Amino acid sequence: MSSSTSGTPISASPELPRELPARRGFSVTYLGKALLSRIDPIAQAERLVSALPVKDRTLYLCPSPLYGYGLDLLLGKLGNNSVVLCIEADEQLYDLSVRNMGALLGRAKSSIALVKAGSGAGPELCRYVRSKWGERRFRRVEMLRLSMGWQLFPEAYSGIAEDLRSDMATGWGNAMTLIKLGRLYARNAVRNLRLLPRLHDISSLDYGGSPVLVLGAGPSLDKVLDGVISFFGDKALQPESRPFRIICADTCIPCLKDRSIMPDLVAILESQHWNLRDFSGVSGWGASAALDLSSLPASARVLAGKAYIFMTPWTGLRLFNRLAEKSLLPTSMSPMGSVGLTAVELARLLSGGPIITGGIDFSFTMDSYHARSSPGHLYKLASLNRFASPLNAAAAFRQGCFPVQSKSGIPVRSDPAMRNYRELFEQEFSKDSGIFDIEGPGLALGVRTLTLDKAVRVLAQGTYVPCNDSPAPMPKANLNAFIEQEKNLLLRLRDYLTGTESGEDSFDGLLDECDYLWAHFPECAGTGGRRPPSSDLSFLKRVRAEIDPFIKLWDMTLREIENI
Repeated sequence: MSSSTSGTPISASPELPRELPARRGFSVTYLGKALLSRIDPIAQAERLVSALPVKDRTLYLCPSPLYGYGLDLLLGKLGNNSVVLCIEADEQLYDLSVRNMGALLGRAKSSIALVKAGSGAGPELCRYVRSKWGERRFRRVEMLRLSMGWQLFPEAYSGIAEDLRSDMATGWGNAMTLIKLGRLYARNAVRNLRLLPRLHDISSLDYGGSPVLVLGAGPSLDKVLDGVISFFGDKALQPESRPFRIICADTCIPCLKDRSIMPDLVAILESQHWNLRDFSGVSGWGASAALDLSSLPASARVLAGKAYIFMTPWTGLRLFNRLAEKSLLPTSMSPMGSVGLTAVELARLLSGGPIITGGIDFSFTMDSYHARSSPGHLYKLASLNRFASPLNAAAAFRQGCFPVQSKSGIPVRSDPAMRNYRELFEQEFSKDSGIFDIEGPGLALGVRTLTLDKAVRVLAQGTYVPCNDSPAPMPKANLNAFIEQEKNLLLRLRDYLTGTESGEDSFDGLLDECDYLWAHFPECAGTGGRRPPSSDLSFLKRVRAEIDPFIKLWDMTLREIENI
């Protein structure tokens, strides 16, 4: 079937394509170019398809298909896991393809699609592919040029192909993260439900129009903090004495405490126990914290200030829907993967004023990987001896690292993970005119860059407005009833798996409802909820192994709530 995907520019030339009869089929001339062979365009397309190596789970991208010559032969060669996506950037040629490929598109609509897409349509096209064929369906994108029409807009078509490849790589990367950490995310979320009766939801916090300084623990943080203290003096140390707010990543806490700067909010995202070293020396400090529902449960016990909760859904789960139905789901934010990006998103949620970032570098040098007093920096200093250099050459020259120029023109180094986070920052925040970055050795983030002097003057224009955040606590009875309901679902599922109960329809429904048991399985992660059939014995055995630990986890959470 044909579809329309926006993207600019789409060429709409007043000239009409000129169709000329050939030995077999038709040739086309358009905008001064012959787009198909004038002798036998069908034979030429079929030769190209015959020479094409067929690969499994591949998205074949066919720019400017015109009459669709050769595509019938290609579809006959492809397996069930590969498809053809035809794209056309020209209005006239798109209409020509719709008229001549209608029968093929209707006959093989599950394996082929035709869309109108020009420059800039890549993101929308990625969403179209996911919605039509599903998440994590393909492993690669192969460009298939069966006509010369691609030469009319080569950059647009190449850009779309790169967007599709990038989106595919991101999807598979997210799936790998879910495979490794999905079970831990679910376990942490169950354990952290006990916090709901005594924590504030992040939506109860409001900074009004106050400027916000968002801090990461990159090498440029030292200069930023020194500049803030130099400009504001002792007024910078306590939230109520400064005219702006500070939201920082958890890795920044030692750096701020070392300078006696109390942040307004600490973003805590990490689900693994490595996160605890970020709190070395700050136990009992009165800073307020914003915790993700899937963060390490022990993180909530470290800081002595007010605690707020939010969630970043790591995948789509029916458990979240049930929490939302019972009004138990904390405020949701887009999953960013990086605590620095999450801190910026928190700032956008809490304040309508300007947001200035510092220390979110996504780069490093051999002698400066993190800010002073950060856990990484302290660990490096503690490791020094006559055989160990203070230079972090092992990190700077490990496989995958590469040299790059910072936003200030300074040569620095980065790696693929940092580069991906930088690109995600630009994708998420570059269109927000209220976000600024401070110049320094970090990578350009796609937002306006300010000098440190200009940045502190913007911060100085704000006023401190006390927060009024006193929401009603979550009733324990509601939470207890929900946990009992979840536990009963698991007990019923266990009875089905052990043969105590029967009923195929109910069994499949229970498997779907308890999707947090299997969402991290390799064949399920990142697929948008697809799972093997209930007849798959290997799948069922692994589900059975997950049930008892989660029943114990629900019981433990229930006991802790009752003791609050």
